[in-house]
Amino acid sequence: MRKLTNRPTLPNMQTFLRSLVDNSDPSHPIAGAIYTPDHPSFLPVLHAHIHNLRFSTPSTPKPFLILTASHHSHVQAAVSAAAAHPTTVHMRIRSGGHDYEGHSYSSSSFSTTPFFILDMCHLRSIHVDIRTETAWVQCGATLGELFSAIAEKSPTHAFPAGVCPTVGVGGHLVGGGYGNLMRKHGLSVDNVVDARLVDARGEILDRESMGEDLFWAIRGGGPSFGVVLAYRVKLARVPDTVTVFRVERTLEENMTEVVHTWQHFAPAAHVDLFVRVLVEVVKKTVRAAFIGMFLGRSDRLLAMTRESFPELGLTESDCTESSWIETTPHWADFPRGTKAADVVLLSRRPRNLVHLKRKSDYVQRPIDRPGLEAIWRKMMEVEVVKMAFNPYGGRMSEIAAEATPFPHRAGNLWKIQYQVNWDEGGAEAERRHVALCREMYDYMTPYVSRNPRASFLNYKDLDLGVNGGGGGAAAAEGYGRSYFKGNFDRLVKIKSKVDPHNLFRHEQSVPTYLCKPKL
Repeated sequence: MRKLTNRPTLPNMQTFLRSLVDNSDPSHPIAGAIYTPDHPSFLPVLHAHIHNLRFSTPSTPKPFLILTASHHSHVQAAVSAAAAHPTTVHMRIRSGGHDYEGHSYSSSSFSTTPFFILDMCHLRSIHVDIRTETAWVQCGATLGELFSAIAEKSPTHAFPAGVCPTVGVGGHLVGGGYGNLMRKHGLSVDNVVDARLVDARGEILDRESMGEDLFWAIRGGGPSFGVVLAYRVKLARVPDTVTVFRVERTLEENMTEVVHTWQHFAPAAHVDLFVRVLVEVVKKTVRAAFIGMFLGRSDRLLAMTRESFPELGLTESDCTESSWIETTPHWADFPRGTKAADVVLLSRRPRNLVHLKRKSDYVQRPIDRPGLEAIWRKMMEVEVVKMAFNPYGGRMSEIAAEATPFPHRAGNLWKIQYQVNWDEGGAEAERRHVALCREMYDYMTPYVSRNPRASFLNYKDLDLGVNGGGGGAAAAEGYGRSYFKGNFDRLVKIKSKVDPHNLFRHEQSVPTYLCKPKL
């Protein structure tokens, strides 16, 4: 693909600023929320929520303005200002900054339009109502802040969401969202009961006023339909004591046999049990870490694994019992015994920042032992690629593929996340590591879903295509089918109705009928 390098002239800054001010509520002044490149805090504000160092370089395209909204009227003003400059401005929406391809705060080399960032980080209020077992959470809050707020009200309630506490609620839910409760309670979006959204006209809508089609689209269809201000989520009941564990096995410790059994056991296990596998090359061998949580006490868990998964060799000493909230440091990879204090759950900054690339796949048929052994050999060859296996089954198989835009339900045994992290800066290091990730992904082709080869929207991957510049409309069909399968057509129909001028667009946004190729 040919990269486009000629960028059009920036919009007149004073005109754009005047548009923001004119469309804002005077009782909530917007001026203090605006950062332009000549502001001394511009770069600190920009970099505060960039969590992939690939997009934190001097050559990374920068916004011409950042708006750190602190009131819903600021969001409305941003939408109205963007709509007033439809051909000269793109708007990027950032909640937590964990977008793997940097779409929420940057612009790829295929996009030629100047952009500004609507940063939601100050819109982070959370109201938990244990009586109704629901919570309203603004999209600038993090998962850790949401978990902490729930725990303050009840030790026996939780929310089915991801295990990284610094992830923003907005990006997580708009892409689907999943975590270690999904086999019992489904995805995050399966537990959304209402929302507040600023649409393309700058109006604030709730579920009733937006209608069921748009409400369906914003639960896993990506940030292509408006700016979600807040979601109302249904809380999940959890027991007062749960059990977490981590068991590691290398190739020399019968790892292949344990993984082979896991892929039959984990998707069919009791819904109270979630066991993921992290596979990586360590010290010239391959190691699998079996990381799990059981919604109950360890004696029940041990009885279950001794009967149905004895190959794991789980023992009482491997297990840690605690409340659900105290398991969050375990999943965030803090040392064993770390407490879920404010330093863990309320920090908005990851402990370590790295350059990274992610890809995803779905496994629909068990992989035989020779296949697993071949995969391990390939991992030894590329060396730097890790793979995380997350089991499905349970509630995930009961919810219809059309219930939300996320279609990967019954028929999927487990999901793969390909992970490559590196510390070294520079274009050559990036090229080398990204190429190795792609090489491992290509090697896995015979073992994963096909027609289409499915991918998870929250694991954004530009390798699937881009819909502007060098990608064209046909690329939207490619990544649209990978992320949404048959639900893509309904998303395009809704997009064409609620955002006909394609205001909410980015490299992998849902297109309108005007942008989508005819089949």
